[in-house]
Amino acid sequence: MHFELDKGQKDIQRAARDFAKGEFDKELALQLEKDHAYPEKIWKKACAEGFIGLHFPDEYGGSDYGILENALVVEEFCRRDSGIGAALLTAHFACEIILHHGSPEQKSNYLPRVTGGECLSAGAFTEPMHGSDITSMSTTAVRDGDDWLINGVKTFITNAGHCGFYVVLVQTDVDAKHRGESMFVVDADLPGIEVASVGEKMGLKMIPTGEVSLKNVRVPGSALLGIENQGFYQVLQFFDESRIEVAAQAVGTAQGAFDRALEYIKGREQFGIKIAKFQAIQHKLAEMATQLELARLITYKAAWLADHKKPDTKLSAMAKYYAGKVASEVASESIQMFGGYGYITEFEVERFYRDARITEIYEGTREIQKNIIAGQVLGKLP
Repeated sequence: MHFELDKGQKDIQRAARDFAKGEFDKELALQLEKDHAYPEKIWKKACAEGFIGLHFPDEYGGSDYGILENALVVEEFCRRDSGIGAALLTAHFACEIILHHGSPEQKSNYLPRVTGGECLSAGAFTEPMHGSDITSMSTTAVRDGDDWLINGVKTFITNAGHCGFYVVLVQTDVDAKHRGESMFVVDADLPGIEVASVGEKMGLKMIPTGEVSLKNVRVPGSALLGIENQGFYQVLQFFDESRIEVAAQAVGTAQGAFDRALEYIKGREQFGIKIAKFQAIQHKLAEMATQLELARLITYKAAWLADHKKPDTKLSAMAKYYAGKVASEVASESIQMFGGYGYITEFEVERFYRDARITEIYEGTREIQKNIIAGQVLGKLP
């Protein structure tokens, strides 16, 4: 088995690292988080450089690269800055559903707007009363002539109020539950759409997150994504890919916290000795480095399989579960290595910890990932 990145992948990795080094200013990041402001100028530059949606086909503004190459970019961005990196990776959120299931007109209309830096996208799946359970939706779409009327509420929606369109999961056949769900692409400026805050967040403060209410929102029949009543299965396919991206986010965030802790312990003296010489510190460092390597390997493998038309639901869930766990643990231990300074904002590791924690929650909680993994391992029980 070959475990090395090829030259093209290394070039992409290096380009992402150089871009992040040049654009992700520490003081700017601190200010953006304080202001709860999206890094718009950096996002525009990232689009211009081809980093946003690089795994989309060239005809839609992408670069025809794979999920692995996209994961490499996400990792490098989040390694440099967990907040800015996360904001950029969510710029095209849910667009893969349009890519895989949209009509040629839908793809041509929406995807280039995202890759070109014209607008952000948003996926609207989660509901207040359902959370991680997407097997039934309270949001409905009902036919009205050639149109559809959508009613319902979606919550914890990334980019809510700042996106150009939403990819929305709704119930089109109430009696059929998950077999009666469909997906629609809904322009954000349509009458009947209202956005409210979900409140102050622990981390990812640069990314707008809100609750979206849809009241008799009228969309044309052409807004249906793919086949009616296939929305549930479209989302599952999307999650198999997006969880790899979240795993890459987690790996990058963990590595960023680790990098800062490593630099700190090499320079910090206690009792007249560099603390890097303390065996307790060295052992903890060894544990963190091992966790990082394992998380990276499983993330890359999940991405590689997906790119080779062998998507593995179990492995994608494993990658997200384990990488998220590692991100939280490594960032936490990094704070510990800093001691009291780790609790101070300007040293950054506390922000990496806060940003890491969400990787165990969104795109399916760690408990959901365990359910998926166990289900795949057990198979169909009698």
